[in-house]
Amino acid sequence: MIPSYAHPGDAGMDICSCEAAILQPGERKLIQTGLKMELPVGTEAQIRPRSGLAIQNGITLLNTPGTIDEGYRGELGIIMINLGQESFEIKPGMRIAQMVIAPILRVETVEAALLSDTIRGKGGFGSSGL
Repeated sequence: MIPSYAHPGDAGMDICSCEAAILQPGERKLIQTGLKMELPVGTEAQIRPRSGLAIQNGITLLNTPGTIDEGYRGELGIIMINLGQESFEIKPGMRIAQMVIAPILRVETVEAALLSDTIRGKGGFGSSGL
């Protein structure tokens, strides 16, 4: 099935499985979609979980968000995992993920001996409190 938006204004297009599979609790599988695409220059496709599958069944995606680079021409596979406590059946045509097309910004990296100061500074995990 061709990816499509479920509602006007949605950021993500629904991606469907093209195969049947059973995901046992704790199991991960690569689920095929039958999709190949050519992205516009300067974009990426981000593959993200569907919140309904996550909350209702404990089904989510590994390596999320997954990035599909503009030069990739192979089939789109979705790495799914069952974090729930019951087996989960995937059927052909089932919406299993969503895809957001986003612009990319390429930057030049340089080695720096000194970084500028900020209010946050080196504050990392938990630095903003609860």
